[in-house]
Amino acid sequence: MKITTADGPAFFIRTAYLRCVDPALLVPAAEFSDEKELDILSAGECFAAERQALSYLARAEQSRFGLVRKLSAKGMQKDHISAALDYLESIRYLSDSRYAAAWLNSRKASHHEGRVRLAAELASRGIDRHTAQETLDAYFEENPEEEECIRAAEKCVRLGMVYEKALRSLVLHGFTAASASFALETLGIKKSR
Repeated sequence: MKITTADGPAFFIRTAYLRCVDPALLVPAAEFSDEKELDILSAGECFAAERQALSYLARAEQSRFGLVRKLSAKGMQKDHISAALDYLESIRYLSDSRYAAAWLNSRKASHHEGRVRLAAELASRGIDRHTAQETLDAYFEENPEEEECIRAAEKCVRLGMVYEKALRSLVLHGFTAASASFALETLGIKKSR
């Protein structure tokens, strides 16, 4: 909805951001009480947050957490940001699950990491534990963790690491000690005596 003030400037609102939709809003040249004016101005701020969020989403998938940080840095209020992001989630333009899947797929091109490390990385990006777990399950269904561990172990071998150092490296990259040990033994790397 386009709102034009008596002074001439215009702005847009989405009626979904209004606390109460009043049919009087739809009447041309309607005048409003102070409370309704504040509601309309708040809806305009929510719409501005939505537009800015959409500009980020047009470039790449985003997490809700990341968008809150970016929009807050632009000086937008938390309640306006929250309403805008709730709306974008309701129409499926914003999805932490989709963001997590995209992030994992871009990450696999240059990194071979285990579930523990990837879960920690997703958590640092604001992805909740349940969403991360579901996304990681789907990711490792397509990219078995054992194979990722073997690829990471091959890199350790290329770098000339001995068993103990390679094992530590693999564990730091999020693989369990058991899977790291299995990968190294599969490549013929034995424990030092």
